Amino acid sequence: MTSPDPALSHDLTRARAYHDTCRAALAAMIDGADEQVVIGEDVSASGADAEVLGYRLRSQAKELRELPEGPLFFGRLDFASDAADHAGQRYHIGRLRITEDPAAPPLVVDWRAPVSRAFYQASARAPQGVAVRRRYGWAPGSRGDSADLTGLEDEHLGRGEDRSSAIVAREIERPRVGPMRDIAATIQPEQDDLVRADLPVSVCVQGAPGTGKTAVGLHRAAYLLYTHPQRIRRGGLLVLGPNRTFLSYIAEVLPALGETGVRQSTLAEEIAASRPVTGYDDEAAACLKHDARMAEVLRRALYARVAADGADDLAVVDGSYRWRVGAGELARIVGGVLEERPPYAVGRERVRSRIVRRLQEQAERRAGPQPLSWVRRIERARVVTACLDAVWPKARPEEVVADLLTSPDALARAADGLLSPAERKTLLWARPPRSWKSARWSAADLVLLDEVAGLIEHPEGYGHVVVDEAQDLSPMEARAVARRSAFGSLTVLGDLAQGTTPWAARDWAGLLRHLGKPDAIIVPLTTGYRVPAAVLGLANRLLARLDVAVPEARSLRRDGELRIVDAGADLAGALVTAVRDALAGEGSLGVVAADGDVPAVRRALTGAGIAHGGPEDLAARVTVVPATLVKGLEYDHVVAVEPATIADSEPRGLHRLYVTLTRAVSHLTILHTHPLPF
Repeated sequence: MTSPDPALSHDLTRARAYHDTCRAALAAMIDGADEQVVIGEDVSASGADAEVLGYRLRSQAKELRELPEGPLFFGRLDFASDAADHAGQRYHIGRLRITEDPAAPPLVVDWRAPVSRAFYQASARAPQGVAVRRRYGWAPGSRGDSADLTGLEDEHLGRGEDRSSAIVAREIERPRVGPMRDIAATIQPEQDDLVRADLPVSVCVQGAPGTGKTAVGLHRAAYLLYTHPQRIRRGGLLVLGPNRTFLSYIAEVLPALGETGVRQSTLAEEIAASRPVTGYDDEAAACLKHDARMAEVLRRALYARVAADGADDLAVVDGSYRWRVGAGELARIVGGVLEERPPYAVGRERVRSRIVRRLQEQAERRAGPQPLSWVRRIERARVVTACLDAVWPKARPEEVVADLLTSPDALARAADGLLSPAERKTLLWARPPRSWKSARWSAADLVLLDEVAGLIEHPEGYGHVVVDEAQDLSPMEARAVARRSAFGSLTVLGDLAQGTTPWAARDWAGLLRHLGKPDAIIVPLTTGYRVPAAVLGLANRLLARLDVAVPEARSLRRDGELRIVDAGADLAGALVTAVRDALAGEGSLGVVAADGDVPAVRRALTGAGIAHGGPEDLAARVTVVPATLVKGLEYDHVVAVEPATIADSEPRGLHRLYVTLTRAVSHLTILHTHPLPF
């Protein structure tokens, strides 16, 4: 906010000079980090210590070098002289800590530091010791040039002054071109509470469109990496998105916050391993494979391979001695391990160790204590391995699933009391392969394979997992996520109203059970900062028809525009006109249509000479997006083509339409020739 006020002009000049100081200090930090790497490589220490130290120093230097360009601070806190904490102190708030010397007070305080919380939470009613909160306004797209600092805005909380921020409003409403930006400068109090939730706490955010749930999840990831660096980096942090287009859109948020060591992936990529999807399921078979009952069917199929009475007496020749374990004792060993319900591979090794222990007890009664080398030799003895293969054979996920889906008898035994005969018939492969090695796996089959792999050997799991668009997870997919967070917490983000898969959740409680976090806190976000009120009001008219119990969202945005255009007989002409009208303004434009209509939309735009890209082209001004890929994306202008076709294209088409209508940041134009579903 610029002003002719001389005092404000003076403050701007001083703030720009301070930013130059911060920029020089950051450059020195980067140079210093590089120098420390060189010193660390020459340090005198053990090889292991030197390797660990070198890795840490190189990682720190790499993170500093890879910081995206941009303003170094966006706010300032001036504490009152009588504040209980930080009395009389002044702190600039930014995306990372900047200091001229590690022992000196920081020039910029990281937004995640405890003192920074007052920047987001302080108010006239509860100033938290803050006398003045200052926000800085930067030119759109600034790369951090001090001349781009164009305005500032003060709130005198100590005087009871609490007003809406024009700078925050402009930042929220700034045109959306390119990938998602961070929201560190504009985090709202209810969002900040979620961002700073403790690491052990799993949080489920039911976020209406435009409430910032994705940004909240990413900022919580950055916050946890900052506050628990050792614990999180030891196990890793995983961000799961619905597709690669979405991940490309959010890819720059964490690096902008100084965090580069986060794995961003889709669940399909996590479970695919090296198996390509070459098979296909119809919807009925896919839905069954995603059904929670399949977990028990697969467990039965796997453990049906165990045969407590599958071996005769075991006899092991040891020099002039012969040690024996009778069939009855073998059955008791196997039965005891089964009761413990360990992972399958762990159970096999427990059986082996207990068989060897029985043999060792006999040997020690006859010949005294046996060395470890004797134990290792007996463990590898061919007759012991043959016995183990008979009672607890090795198992591969591919073998288990292929045997189940090709054998009516095996499936009937495993699914007894769980699946009807008709359902079992639906699951069986129409053309069984010669062996599992030649099987053509479908996407749903990979979920089954992942379940069996988890039964055989539990994965290590991540320190924290953020899963976005979680409402679209099936019970079996949720179990796959749970295995990857068995020893960590979850941030679950989604909106039940935007569930579009055949197995989309109707409520959070059931899905959280499958995710292994039944006690997770469910927090609704209903205040919209992105979608204008007129657009959100239209979308809310669909909620009653979506068969989910979610609160209506309200928007703080009173700007924006909603246009509904009856295209008559010339839909292509109306489309071209709408796109050209939108291009007369600022920002990005998304043209969203049912997947089958996308080729016709592209032809119309190409014929009119309007350049456009696909959803993966983040630099394109005009993007043509199939309705099935628009979830999670946002555009300044959205042209929604033929809503009735989007609604009729799939069983949950109304949910898909709800998603489509809520992608607009400023303007939504609806083109139709058929009656509107709302």
